[in-house]
Amino acid sequence: MPKKNELPASFETALQELEQIVSRLESGALPLEEALNEFERGVQLARQGQVKLHQAEQRVQILLSENEDAPLSPFKPDAE
Repeated sequence: MPKKNELPASFETALQELEQIVSRLESGALPLEEALNEFERGVQLARQGQVKLHQAEQRVQILLSENEDAPLSPFKPDAE
């Protein structure tokens, strides 16, 4: 299992971890400090997910561009 401050490699893994964090926070059973740590981790995962979704949107826009004669080239995300 990755360390707490490492970000998962895939969107799906990050989403799964974020769902687990939400469940733990919603339970109300965590001490304050642990809840704050979980919340911080959740914010990191949510931001990573936003970046990955934005990159996916860019790829779709490129693929669906109106210019059919445009040369295809590999997608290179700005954030990496």
